[in-house]
Amino acid sequence: METNDDKPKTAETGSDVAKTGLPAVAKSEGHATEANTVKPPAGEAKIGEAKTGEDTNAEDKSAAETIIAAKPALLEKPRTTRWKPGSAVGAGRISDREFARMSRRELLKVVPVALLGAFAIPAFQESLLKKGLAFSDWASARMFRTGHLAPTFADSELTPFAKFPINGYDVEDPGVIFENWTLTVTGAVNKPGDYKLEQIQALPRLRQNTRHICVEGWDVVGRFGGARLSDFLSMVGADTSARYITVGCADDYYESLDMATALHPQTLLCYEMYDRPLSREHGAPLRLNIPTKIGYKQAKYLTDLKVTNVLDKVGYWEDQGYSSFYGL
Repeated sequence: METNDDKPKTAETGSDVAKTGLPAVAKSEGHATEANTVKPPAGEAKIGEAKTGEDTNAEDKSAAETIIAAKPALLEKPRTTRWKPGSAVGAGRISDREFARMSRRELLKVVPVALLGAFAIPAFQESLLKKGLAFSDWASARMFRTGHLAPTFADSELTPFAKFPINGYDVEDPGVIFENWTLTVTGAVNKPGDYKLEQIQALPRLRQNTRHICVEGWDVVGRFGGARLSDFLSMVGADTSARYITVGCADDYYESLDMATALHPQTLLCYEMYDRPLSREHGAPLRLNIPTKIGYKQAKYLTDLKVTNVLDKVGYWEDQGYSSFYGL
């Protein structure tokens, strides 16, 4: 038998709790009395009353929102952002400073190509080569170390004297008369004058087995003997704070050295090869031996030496575009 106990009603109307949303409490002993109810505040009562009319709409709305949320997000078409100088900084924007930095990077990428292209233009070739060579000489001079010695070799590694190549500037023998020969010293020195070979030979002698490298591409190991150029400069009272040493030769060849190279302990006023006096074809009676330099810096048939701060001429080959420092 069914009962209505699961649907409590009010004493007066017998309506469902759903009308008020509040449970009814009946008095005991069978007396029919008015239901004891807890009255909500006026505001809550109105909300409760209105709820019965809006529940369906609210539930439908909630279900619709759930369905929308469950749908996969639509893919947006990718956008291409254009960077323009002067644009405000923000999403997809770039500042003037960043744009300038990017522009510099792009410019650096094309510089090598532009330089190569410039070399193809005859009007620019000579200027670019001179500037590049001048920078190379400047950097090499800054890196040169007076105390750093060139490699030396054992006697067993020497190139035989007969196979030592002979290079000449103009003639193999300019016809120097040994008995009358002197080295004329001028410039920033305390004792200028003409110095005989015997005076140079009186200085401490150094013999060294070093490599001679020619700009033409060959090299040999030879044995050279003579006085250190630094000792000779000291003897003549040279101002070693000057920048250069220049030399002139009997065959009209000329050359210059920076002071650091002139003072290097392996730079010789050479008067011997293979423990014998220099032969005419190798530069007798006096030549330069500089194992830290390329071959064309090692002038032969010396007749003049000058200490100076100014170069009127750099060197025979240098004045035709070759390196003036050319360290090894």
